[in-house]
Formats: sequence, C-alpha cells, structure tokens
Amino acid sequence: MSDASLKWQQWLLLPFLFCLALPASALTVIVRDAKGQPVTDAVVTLMPAAGAPAAAPVAATIEQINKAFSPLVSVIPVGTKVLFPNRDRIRHHVYSFSPAKTFDIKLYAGDPPPPVQFDKPGIVVLGCNIHDWMIAYVVVTDAPYYGKTDAAGRLVLAELPAADYEARLWHAQQVASVSVKKVRLTPGQRELALEISLNAAGVR
Repeated sequence: MSDASLKWQQWLLLPFLFCLALPASALTVIVRDAKGQPVTDAVVTLMPAAGAPAAAPVAATIEQINKAFSPLVSVIPVGTKVLFPNRDRIRHHVYSFSPAKTFDIKLYAGDPPPPVQFDKPGIVVLGCNIHDWMIAYVVVTDAPYYGKTDAAGRLVLAELPAADYEARLWHAQQVASVSVKKVRLTPGQRELALEISLNAAGVR
C-alpha cells in the first residue's frame, strides 16, 4: 500500500475517531406525581434486565445539624460505609431498627465513631433516641445506576446502554413502599419520565 493511499484512509477514519472521542451524553430522569408536579428527593435505581454488578461503594456522610439529619435522604451502593458526625453542641444517639440495617450509636458529640457499613439492600430509617423528631432515610441499592431527584424533580445519570431495565422508585411520601416499573431505553434516548403516587398525608 502506497503512502498516499494510507494517508487517504487515515483521513477517512478521522470523523469516526472523533465521534468515539466525544464525551458520553447523559440520561435525564424526570419524576412527577399524579398531578404532574416535580417530586424532590425521589430515589431512582435502574437495573438492567440482564443483570449487572452493583456500583462500587462510595464515601458517604450524614451529619446532625441543628437537631436534624442532613441530608434527609441518601442513596448509596451496597457496602458503603457512612460517617455520622455530630455538628451540634449537644449529644445525639443515632440508631436504626430497619431489617436492612440495625445499629445503635450511643450518645456522642463532635467527631463520629467508626463508620457504619450498609451491607444489605433495602430502606433504612434513621432516628435519634434523644430527639424523636429527627429522622432520615438511607436507600441501599445493588443496582449499577442510581440517584435522587433535585428540587425540579430531575436526576442526571451517566449514559445508559440501550436495553430493558427494572426501574425502582422510592419516596418518603410514597403510597407503596417501592414502585417497580419496566422501562426500555432506546439508542440515543436522553430523557426518561416516571410517575410516582404520593401520600397526601405527608412523610411516613
């Protein structure tokens, strides 16, 4: 093959190589209630129908600030260790009786004790044994794609392969504990709209 022919083939490949180098686009998940209003702090997980390994554990922290947990809702992969620093000038007693994770951190202030590892998927409800109004939720997932919606009811995920998925939705005001939906993502799809039924009575 001549040098001229080789250079011509390289020029033909440039557009293809350029496309491969483009950053992956994202999928925006939009969660609304039955009235079409955006839902904040809705947890969404997507599991490919063919199965996939869980996401790797991440660094996570749930603080106690002004006698409240922050954030109210966390979503983490299985195996994640969570720190519970106390930013208040009073002591707190953090605990959970949830089947997915039962633990008890006795009264403490300031720097947290060793982190708690969440090693089983499920919904974990946190409380403070001293301040009954303090509550928070930890959704532990074995799905590779997950997150929670912002104030606009939106969640941006890294691009997902076109495939069939099981979408699970959870919210503290949800009528059912978890809603499960089958969804199909098509090539090039950039948006996925999901609806969730909420309990008008408020957070459970």
